[in-house]
Amino acid sequence: MALPTGAALSRPRALAPRVRFAVELLFVAALGALHTLAYVHTELWGLPLACLAALAWRASLAGPRRAAVLGLLFGTAWLVAGTWWLFISMHRYGGLPAWMAVLAVLGLSACLSLYLAAALAAFARWRSAHAGRNALLFGALWLLAELARGVIFTGFPWVASGYAQLDGPLAALAPWIGVYGIGFVAAALAAWAALALAHAAHRWVGVAVAALVLGALALTSPASFTRPTGTLTVTLLQGNIPQEEKFATEHQAAALEWHVGALLAARTDLVIAPETAVPFLPQQMPPEFWPELKSHFSGGATHALFGVPLGDEDAGYTNSAVGFAPGRDTEYRYDKHHLVPFGEFIPFGFKWFTRMMNIPLGDFNRGALNAPSFAVKGERVAPNICYEDLFGEELAARFSEAAQAPTMFANISNIGWFGDTIAIGQHLQISRARALEFQRPMLRATNTGATVVIDHRGQVTHGLRAHTRGVLEAAVQGRDGLTPFAWWASRYSLLPLLVFAVAVLALLRKRPVVAPHAP
Repeated sequence: MALPTGAALSRPRALAPRVRFAVELLFVAALGALHTLAYVHTELWGLPLACLAALAWRASLAGPRRAAVLGLLFGTAWLVAGTWWLFISMHRYGGLPAWMAVLAVLGLSACLSLYLAAALAAFARWRSAHAGRNALLFGALWLLAELARGVIFTGFPWVASGYAQLDGPLAALAPWIGVYGIGFVAAALAAWAALALAHAAHRWVGVAVAALVLGALALTSPASFTRPTGTLTVTLLQGNIPQEEKFATEHQAAALEWHVGALLAARTDLVIAPETAVPFLPQQMPPEFWPELKSHFSGGATHALFGVPLGDEDAGYTNSAVGFAPGRDTEYRYDKHHLVPFGEFIPFGFKWFTRMMNIPLGDFNRGALNAPSFAVKGERVAPNICYEDLFGEELAARFSEAAQAPTMFANISNIGWFGDTIAIGQHLQISRARALEFQRPMLRATNTGATVVIDHRGQVTHGLRAHTRGVLEAAVQGRDGLTPFAWWASRYSLLPLLVFAVAVLALLRKRPVVAPHAP
């Protein structure tokens, strides 16, 4: 029997690094996917911390190129697992071929993960031999990556890491530093715990620091920066109109009849109907419809706020909310400011893509950033439409004048585009985060869910079951006063966080010192 040659014996050895690298890639992809669970199941807030710790550990053993690959893979898996429901809107309702919708979700996720890839490459290049310093460096780069994803090209900060901590100790930091700041603290603590374990002399220092910070926040009562104002009784409508029927001519009359009937039947101080509850432009309605609806509320005791498209072909269209109030002949109007790419405006060079999808009214005009609130019995109700509440720094612009700042938020949405998926639960957590940051209640009137009342502590106090038709009544207490986040974000937007991250990098950046690479 012939003995193996030297070349044959060397093949398994040559393959071993590739196998280990493939296993590492699968491991990091699994970390990214697992990272998304706590965005709906917020009681699992410790899981993202563990995933971040493991990612920091692997990046600390990699060179810049490999670290970039790890960041790209982690981020892509994270975003695909967190936003896979975009496939439903593009394929089921937009009519895009399934293969193209899959590629669109993968492509979007990969492109948005380039920021994290660059961050981990920089971490691998600039890390030192000191675990605490590396942890702060990791946290600052993580913060920059999340800021880039949340701002560049209008931003898409869905499943930003801070949202996974809403039921954990770090939630107490929301009124101070917002969701992005929480993401920085989470990343730095997780990295410190993981990286310190690699140092024999100070093995448990990072773990002790993380446990001390989390324990102190858990045992300390959250700071209160706001005070109660008045109490409103509210009615929130959930029509549960299937998306395939939403703009279908044969179904629109029945949907409109239910919403209008529920609006007229409300006896509370305020009734709110979802985004495009009235799916027609006013000029498309019978001539008597709009005046009669306005007359009902101007002559009654209830205020009404509901979603409706406005505009014409010459002036352009807006995705809007209209408010009617007792004793007022003029109507309140709010036009959505932050529009959804492809759904509400067409990015440059992508008209070919939107032509392939059957999405009505796909190119809206933007409304004002600092829009006035809707006055309801002394309370200032600030509307936001659909995923506008994802951008806390933009809602903060309404707090620039404390005397006119909102006392409560009202989000009107239609998440029916994404079916019966985790998008509903994720959007609920986004609204909870805004309530925590500003210490304001959030009223949510949605088509398919989640229609709820969230108090100023970020807790859901009343709610309807998703994908059911219903009417929710509740009493809600407004709040006045500014949180630190509201104060600095209303003046400087996200600039303080950007300056902080850059300052940390300037202080900590240095060439690597005896930093081993994984084989």
